[in-house]
Amino acid sequence: MTAGVVFLILGYVLSQFYRAFLAVMTPYLAHDIGASPESLARASGLWFVAFALAQLPVGWALDRIGPRLTAAVPLGLCAGGGTFLFALAQGPGAITLSMVLIGLGCAPVLVAAYFIYAREFPPVMFGTLAGLSIGIGNLGNIAGTLPLAWAVAAFGWRPTVGAVGLVTLLVAAALLRYVRNPAPVPHGETKGTIWGLFREPSLWLIAPMMVAGYAPVGDIRGLWVGPLMADVYHLDAAGIGLISFIMGLAMVAGNFAYGPLDRLLGSRKWGVFGGNVLALVCLLVLGFSPGGGLWWVAGWLAALGFVGSSYPAVMTHGRAFFPSHLVGRGVTLLTLVSIGGTGFLQVVTGWLHTGFAGPPAAAPYSAIFLFFAVLLALALAAYLFSADRR
Repeated sequence: MTAGVVFLILGYVLSQFYRAFLAVMTPYLAHDIGASPESLARASGLWFVAFALAQLPVGWALDRIGPRLTAAVPLGLCAGGGTFLFALAQGPGAITLSMVLIGLGCAPVLVAAYFIYAREFPPVMFGTLAGLSIGIGNLGNIAGTLPLAWAVAAFGWRPTVGAVGLVTLLVAAALLRYVRNPAPVPHGETKGTIWGLFREPSLWLIAPMMVAGYAPVGDIRGLWVGPLMADVYHLDAAGIGLISFIMGLAMVAGNFAYGPLDRLLGSRKWGVFGGNVLALVCLLVLGFSPGGGLWWVAGWLAALGFVGSSYPAVMTHGRAFFPSHLVGRGVTLLTLVSIGGTGFLQVVTGWLHTGFAGPPAAAPYSAIFLFFAVLLALALAAYLFSADRR
């Protein structure tokens, strides 16, 4: 692990924080600037959309320019600038614009680390390193729960967000200083084009799992835990932060567990499949009993966070189909599918929240959980036919 990789992982910690912190901020933004749950769902969804659309130029830049400038410049200019705009926001529109900018800025950091792992480490280590990166990165997810709630209560949401913006600028400067670009791929190893990847049937079968293996936990933890706990269980920001914290810890543990699973099982496919069958069970239980009791729901949310954190394992499975000179564009293509789908589904679940508004108060959340259950079941059916390439 070089210093550059360490700071890329720190950049991903920030990325996870930004995609998850709106759940805790919901009461403050509603009170101070009139942001509704639907407007925050739209802002959070557009973060994912911006993040996803940026993957196409990011993939090209990784293969042609390298990870140093590709990661450092957008993180500093877009993510740092967007964070300061958020801290100064006077209405929901400014929140939406700032989330778009932050999404663009965060887009390169994790795939830049993946690029380095694929080019400079043995292939058998990719899954472990990917799981390690996402597991550590989910500390940002945790920082966006109870610690954020404490900081906002002590200092106010505007100064707290401004301080995070300053940290973002410092990490971007460290990336510029410490990240080193891998050596170019030898000319004889550059056969094939990115368009050839679209002719690989298994990638089409893996792509739905790239969405379903992340969107349920990403969207529920990042957005819907806050409104669920506020509307159904009447928790304040500290209580929401605690439940989010528990789910976030479970997601960290799940990422670490999935990382080396391909080496332990001798398969890149069946660990993902089995884990997501368990995630489907969690979603069905939550869908049929979102009002079953605070700690009942919190326990199932934690279980979902653990077994539903298969993103690094699915990425490892997909990465096995990419030649070295297309690693940048390959992993960003899968990231586009995953994050773009997750962002779109946040918007869809915002519509569901409005369309199924109660009474009872739990009705919209039941619809959201069951919607994710159907999505995951369909993705599992497709994934079952993918090739298990090692």
